[in-house]
Amino acid sequence: MKQKLTVKILIEETRKFCEIERKTYHKELYGVTDGKAIGTYVEHKLKQYLAERFDFTSGNSASGIDLPDESINTDIKVTSIRQPQSSCPYKSSRQKIYGLGYNLLVLVYDKIDDENGGLLKFLNVTFVEKERTGDFTTTKRIIEMLRDGANKDDLIAYFTDRNIPGDEITYLNLAEELLSRRPKQGYLTISNALQWRLQYGRVIALNNEVDGVNNHDFN
Repeated sequence: MKQKLTVKILIEETRKFCEIERKTYHKELYGVTDGKAIGTYVEHKLKQYLAERFDFTSGNSASGIDLPDESINTDIKVTSIRQPQSSCPYKSSRQKIYGLGYNLLVLVYDKIDDENGGLLKFLNVTFVEKERTGDFTTTKRIIEMLRDGANKDDLIAYFTDRNIPGDEITYLNLAEELLSRRPKQGYLTISNALQWRLQYGRVIALNNEVDGVNNHDFN
């Protein structure tokens, strides 16, 4: 019987997976520059690696994230060091402030091609707890405003100035929630679009300085 996958094991095993894969040539990836195709390839390999060793539920298009088990609740993001970012579905404006609603496991690589195929030199693995997946600047400013005694109107004015997606009712509900429940400082950079655009430059540079963000550097 396979051992149940946990977050701690997931982080440890992903590091082991990257150690193996960063020394492995992939003929399928030779000449491939499409980051989405590379990401899908790595995500599939990682989930296959985990499935051979542990018991867990693998995600599908309906669940929306790669590892939807309640105890794991994690999406896998694979991104190039040249532009460490990805996208994710927009659900509500709350995600920018309170986080995406799930953890992120971010694998950062640099791809090198030679006659042997494509080599993915994994540089970093970062696990971000869901409470830390909000936007850095937005959460920082809101926390400062609340500390300085901001009221509902102040918060709504800030949402308007920052073009946070939403209408008047969205802003009102969000302001009332913030007055009763302060967010944690987020560490992603989340750009407004039809989908959230997640940028990881800040989070992969934290070097285990923040509770809720676990970094491992292979360099």
